[in-house]
Amino acid sequence: MRPRHEDPEIPEDVKPGDLDRIARNELKTLSKDNAEGVAQHLVMAARLIEEDPELAHRHATSAARRAGRIAVVRESLAITAYAVGDYALALRELRTYRRISGKDDQLALMVDSERGQGRPDKALELGRSVPKETLPAAEQVALAIAMSGARLDLGQTEAALDELSIAQLNRDVAYSYSADLFHAYAEVLAELGRSAEADAWRQRADAAEAAFADPDEGWDDMVEVVEEELEVEDGGHESSEDDGAGDALHAGASAVESDEASDATVDASDDPVHAAEPSPPSEEGDSEDIAVDVDDELEVDGDAADESPAADAQDEAPRADDAGEADRDVR
Repeated sequence: MRPRHEDPEIPEDVKPGDLDRIARNELKTLSKDNAEGVAQHLVMAARLIEEDPELAHRHATSAARRAGRIAVVRESLAITAYAVGDYALALRELRTYRRISGKDDQLALMVDSERGQGRPDKALELGRSVPKETLPAAEQVALAIAMSGARLDLGQTEAALDELSIAQLNRDVAYSYSADLFHAYAEVLAELGRSAEADAWRQRADAAEAAFADPDEGWDDMVEVVEEELEVEDGGHESSEDDGAGDALHAGASAVESDEASDATVDASDDPVHAAEPSPPSEEGDSEDIAVDVDDELEVDGDAADESPAADAQDEAPRADDAGEADRDVR
């Protein structure tokens, strides 16, 4: 018997049309009235995920009780479960979402859900179950950060740095996901006692973050982080990334509003507005990006720090088989 659940109130200003078009399309198999109610609950779940995750989870639960066979609904329930610390439910719902949708786009959050249950070894095994090269660049980054966090959980700091040594870690070019990657890498460097290098990567992260946070700029996916001079000696180490999965919540919350982040369409052929011969973007980067010079964001003195990392190792293992797992009741 299910525990009693009361649907949370939906404000009058919340309309079904507020839900992203792609997510709305998934609800077309429902009756009109049911689809509208589910859409409103999903809108509220996305709206409240940061300020009131408990209430967001109640809204997602309401949506799932009415439309449990819809992928975006199960994804939303998983994300809100993760936000309130119910990692077992989050993992279960993510597996259901993956089975329904056929997508691996929440693999990083699945890895972190294993970590949340104190199972870093299983987290690493799960992360290796999908070939990295089959994932889009942003998802490769999120997975690398989650895998690095699992290594840190095991006390394997050097291995955590290795997990972050992926092609997207380019000191000169920043995408919308790069600030998290740079910050993560900096934290692992700090754990290893490489403070000067860590500071340099934090500066790069701050520069990328500032560029994408400026609402007046209007840039979409990529900027060029041009460093005049960095006061750090080249340690001869390859770059890499760090820590966990906190920002997977945003990735997932946006999936409530849009089931595919790749909806953006930007011309990749635009040249940088101004560049001081930066390294070219990695082949692993997104193809629809505009390059922007943000050297004004990063003003430090000294010599350039460290080199861009080599491409990540090709860790391939058979994909975990979730196909046999039956849907569970939404609790």
